[in-house]
Amino acid sequence: MDLMERYLNAVAAQLPKDVREDIVAELRDEIMGRLEALEARLGRPATDDEVETLLREVGHPLSVAARYRPGPQALIGPALYPWWLFGAKVGLVVMAAVTLVGLAVRVLVGDVYPGQAIGQAIASLFSGAVTVVGLLTLAGFILERQEKKPDFIAKWRVKDLGVFELASDFDAERWGRKIAQEDWFGRGRARPSKSGREVRKGAQMSPVARAVASAIGWTVVLLWWTGLLQAWPLRPEELAGVVDGVDYGRILGRMVAAAYWPVTLFAVCRIGFDLMRAASGGSVRLMALGDILFGLAAAWGVLWVWFWSALSPVVWVGTATAFFERVRLLFERDGDHAGGVATILMVVVVWAFAVEVARIVRAVARLIVGGEAKPLDGV
Repeated sequence: MDLMERYLNAVAAQLPKDVREDIVAELRDEIMGRLEALEARLGRPATDDEVETLLREVGHPLSVAARYRPGPQALIGPALYPWWLFGAKVGLVVMAAVTLVGLAVRVLVGDVYPGQAIGQAIASLFSGAVTVVGLLTLAGFILERQEKKPDFIAKWRVKDLGVFELASDFDAERWGRKIAQEDWFGRGRARPSKSGREVRKGAQMSPVARAVASAIGWTVVLLWWTGLLQAWPLRPEELAGVVDGVDYGRILGRMVAAAYWPVTLFAVCRIGFDLMRAASGGSVRLMALGDILFGLAAAWGVLWVWFWSALSPVVWVGTATAFFERVRLLFERDGDHAGGVATILMVVVVWAFAVEVARIVRAVARLIVGGEAKPLDGV
């Protein structure tokens, strides 16, 4: 009996307190019934070895307790597992591609010896892969325990299925044919011509597909920004040097130090928002509200670069006349004229701010009308 009590105590330790006594009592009756039947068949009391054999037939305490425990009995269930596997494949492929690009850049610019660069790339790829798989597993664990499963499992569109070829085995001939035929979604070239608006509409991904793609992209950015994906080290002083008398390496280093945590927080929030709208399907107005908030944050970041960052003295101009004058000098410059890099950076900052403003305007339109606004060319 001591063996049975020890067994029941082990089972009870795995059960919720509110149902523990009832389940243990039920299990005790079941085991006692089996034990009495065994002793009646033997015609004598069962030995400790025979009792232990009987308890093993009942099952390990962890397995027995799991039969009575509510909720999923798997880390990631069969419905979500294919999605987890696809996400892992895509994440690892993207990480490998980014790592190879970074490796090539470091070797070509002579940043480190090739052997050292390869070793660092392998270590970076391994640590990044562990992080990606861990994050995907955590997301799958949480989603598996939700009463309502994500909408992307049931509300998918055939036109989005071309994305899933990213995780297939790489076939150079097949992909080369797709590139040559501009056939990314398996539709072929033999089809009636369409207007530009119809082509753009047909090529647009669904909101769920866009959310998944955005989450993957921002995850790669976050891993690189925080140093978990070291395609190449985030050492600003080595990414830029002194040009036209301006130490851009030092400027970039000060900007990265100041923007590290804001950019990290922005990326984390963006990934969380994308995963939320991918899981729920996302209402148009909810997505528009998120796009407005993230657009405002990005626009504020661009304004920070223009007015208050270490780059501000290089790119800032006070009037539109001064802006266009610097642009004119850029195209008319000769060997004695300096400041070309500064002018290009100035144009990039202004263009980035204009893009964010356009996105905010589109998001506001979607928030008001509750539908997709007409896309702006180039935005």
